[in-house]
Amino acid sequence: MLLPYYEVQAGQGPYALMLHGFLSSRAQWLPNLAALSTVCRPVVVELFGHGRSPAPDNPHEYAPERYVEAFECIRETLGVADWFVIGQSLGAGLTLRYVLAHPDRVLAHLVTNSSTAFSSMDWVREVRPGTDKLIALAKRDGAAALERIAVHPKNARRLAPEFKQALCTDATRHDPLGAAYTARYTSLADPIDPALMKTNRVPTLLVCGTQEERFEPRRRFAEQTLPHLEVVEAEAGHAVNLEAPEAFNRAAVSFLQRFL
Repeated sequence: MLLPYYEVQAGQGPYALMLHGFLSSRAQWLPNLAALSTVCRPVVVELFGHGRSPAPDNPHEYAPERYVEAFECIRETLGVADWFVIGQSLGAGLTLRYVLAHPDRVLAHLVTNSSTAFSSMDWVREVRPGTDKLIALAKRDGAAALERIAVHPKNARRLAPEFKQALCTDATRHDPLGAAYTARYTSLADPIDPALMKTNRVPTLLVCGTQEERFEPRRRFAEQTLPHLEVVEAEAGHAVNLEAPEAFNRAAVSFLQRFL
């Protein structure tokens, strides 16, 4: 079974699966690993087509269900019965699917602002044509097609220079077509069924960047739909763990240590 790249960081306590968002990489967690290592052992995963991960030619390899299987395989390889799960942006959409599929394997779940985790079919239909175009552009223009996307790290305005540089360096590793497939087949897969979300029984924390106004309707939907959800606010935008690392770290450590 083809697995995404992952690496185990030093730490104490349960393992913690950690997955970044679109056009990011393992560098997403640079200001968080030291704090998190006091309550867990981070297992940092990179999305297919991103960073050090392979970029399969088959679009079906990018399906969310494929990631759920891969996460279970990683857990089994580590030889543990359960672990923490942490997702950022698109990563949160994938970790939520894993949590709903394998609740007995998850001690607690932590997420940040995520359109894909709490999306609607209307939003998917609206955005999909743009991702079909991105696939064509990636085939034609290569990395330049990715650099024109607003969420590419080179276009970030809120990040500290050292974090932006680390993300930009890793971005040179992204496979253009693999990233485009991620946008189309991972991010814009059919949304999670709200009826399934209502079955959640895993303690979940949303560390919400309040400066991302477009996320507010998604936050309300999450609060109304997902049982066992707590919300902690931080003065930050979408990349809350990079933009407000101290607030994120306090919230994350305080939450996770309750389940040690």
